[in-house]
Amino acid sequence: MTLASQRLTLPSRLALFGAGILLALPGIADAATQDNLSIVSGGEIVGSLDAVTEGNHVSVDYRVDNNGRGPKHHEDIDLDASGVPLSYRVTGTSLMGGKVEEQYLWKSGLATWHSQADAGSVKATKPPLYVLNDDSPFAMAIYARASIAARGEEVPVLPGGKLMVSKVRDVGIGDKTAGLAPVSAAVYRVTGLQLAPTYVLFDDKGGLFAVFDADAGGGDMTIRKGYEKAVPTLAKLAGDLDLERVKALQGKLAHRFSGPIRIENVHVFDPASGQRSALSTVVVMRDRIVRVEPQGAPFAQTSETVIDGAGGTLYPGLHDMHSHSTLDMGLFYLASGITATRDMGNDNRFLQELLDRIDAGEIAWPRIVPSGFLEGRSAFSARNGFIPDTLKDALADVNWYADHGYAEIKIYNSFTPEWVRPVAAEAHRLGMRVSGHVPAFDTPDRVITDGYDAIAHLNQLMLGWILKPGEDTRTPLRLTAMSRAGALDLASAPVRKTIALMKSHGTSLDTTAVILEMLLRSNAGERPSFAENFFTHMPIGWQRFRKRSYVDKSDPALRLAYEQGADKTLEVIKLAHDEGIRMLPGTDDGTGLTLLREIELYVKAGLSPAEALRTATLGAEEYFANTADVGTIARGKLADLVLVAGDPTKDIRAIYTPQMVMRGGIVYYPSEIHSALGIAPFASPPKIRPAISANPQTAANVQVRK
Repeated sequence: MTLASQRLTLPSRLALFGAGILLALPGIADAATQDNLSIVSGGEIVGSLDAVTEGNHVSVDYRVDNNGRGPKHHEDIDLDASGVPLSYRVTGTSLMGGKVEEQYLWKSGLATWHSQADAGSVKATKPPLYVLNDDSPFAMAIYARASIAARGEEVPVLPGGKLMVSKVRDVGIGDKTAGLAPVSAAVYRVTGLQLAPTYVLFDDKGGLFAVFDADAGGGDMTIRKGYEKAVPTLAKLAGDLDLERVKALQGKLAHRFSGPIRIENVHVFDPASGQRSALSTVVVMRDRIVRVEPQGAPFAQTSETVIDGAGGTLYPGLHDMHSHSTLDMGLFYLASGITATRDMGNDNRFLQELLDRIDAGEIAWPRIVPSGFLEGRSAFSARNGFIPDTLKDALADVNWYADHGYAEIKIYNSFTPEWVRPVAAEAHRLGMRVSGHVPAFDTPDRVITDGYDAIAHLNQLMLGWILKPGEDTRTPLRLTAMSRAGALDLASAPVRKTIALMKSHGTSLDTTAVILEMLLRSNAGERPSFAENFFTHMPIGWQRFRKRSYVDKSDPALRLAYEQGADKTLEVIKLAHDEGIRMLPGTDDGTGLTLLREIELYVKAGLSPAEALRTATLGAEEYFANTADVGTIARGKLADLVLVAGDPTKDIRAIYTPQMVMRGGIVYYPSEIHSALGIAPFASPPKIRPAISANPQTAANVQVRK
């Protein structure tokens, strides 16, 4: 199909939107038209989106199969003349196979809807803009088209919240020498639905050209079929747009103070002892702690900025031990008190550029400890890092990661089991650790003896006690098989053998219990348990998407089995802790808030609040042998600090309400960050007394806020 024939329009039916772009609304063409797009991830096509428009009706088929997962929807849409849906029906399955059957209808002044998340009705004299619970990239195009006429104003949407669409630039795509006909496109930013923006590109005839999220710098996007070679160009565009946004946020939200910063009237939490101090003072100069002493000690300087802790608790910055970094996740992490992360697999070029930007102070981000991703080649391959074809290639890749400063190698599902031992040996020779999934058809016991320093994900450990020989963990079975976990006997010989091996080899466990809770305890229409302490603070689109069953729970017995599997994960955490196995709290998620839930889950499993908080502070840094710089609050250490009003050693939920976070001496106020990111704040900033200079002529310049 030629470019011109992909979107047929009538000049008399065109609608004028935005800054001079003529957009052809779906449903105004006299003949059937088509939008055919590819879903691209890691440089490979992993799905498709095909939309056929006839009159005012649009039929969409959307299918993704990436790493064994992906939504598979059919959508039927009826639009009015302005492009607003009058009816919408979505049927199929969601990311992990959960059933999707969503319906929306506006008729005779009444809008009604039913989805996994909710159901309701609202009187409306004209069709409102309904936002789907289970949508597709084509739905984002509908939202954009229906909202562009607002010219930058927020548009109310059903079932709640507001959407804003703004044009950010015009771009030219394609090159005849590369076999791609040139396309002129307008780029629109859609905000208000999720935590990060989505970008929608329309060509100069109004046809949908591409859709991608703010983190598409790695190349994950939906793009017009035949233009897949243009993905790197658009990935760079995505990176540029997101970088502009996060740089601006860094300039607004990062506060730097000249001279010492004195944090007074705080109880300092010591992860080593599990105790809080009497009221104390902590002084920071530049990026280091220079003094920790009892409250009221003499010699406070007028040149110091004073932060009043008001009797709250100051504890070391948290470490998310299972992250996949994107450009805009840094502020979300910092707002939750997370000052360090372990990146567990990424696009290598992107991560190197991100590390450079963080080091240069361009963007707000925790410290990152990078892990080098190694995967095997199969129909289920994940598309991060390297996919070596031979053992020699794998060993060369290990050396590349060592030369680029990676602390660890992460092995994934399709990796050849026989290569684990030599790869681990080479990594250890180079001073690197090894962790990851248990490769398909391998076992936890074998990877432990082959050299794993940590197993990634609690389910990857438990599958060794659950799966039958020959079952394939490259598929969603690695998650859905957790429905069998409730029947596990933790005193059984296989369980005791694996635990003994972990103890004798010093193997740690990267739990990501929160992501398992998200899956196993998710139920359509119910507020998810993993977000019980922050759900109402989140944007409406985020809330609705998570009121769902991620897996098929139509059978009550299966729902019960998943609940029992979730219960068993907490029992395994307590068993491993009691046996002295190091627990590494991680999330596999980028909101920051989920690490706080991960720590809370440790408490629900039976750890004391102090023990749970230790795992995410000192314990994480002990794993990296990095305690000389971070992990506790002491003179000479990096000033990575979190201030909360309560006492997390008594009630772990206090960690959800940080008032101030310091990352290397730079101060952030979570309330400011959350407000800027569309999240309702949790706590107010502490009171601050600016520094006073002895020289009146320079007094105004002592405190510098950026």
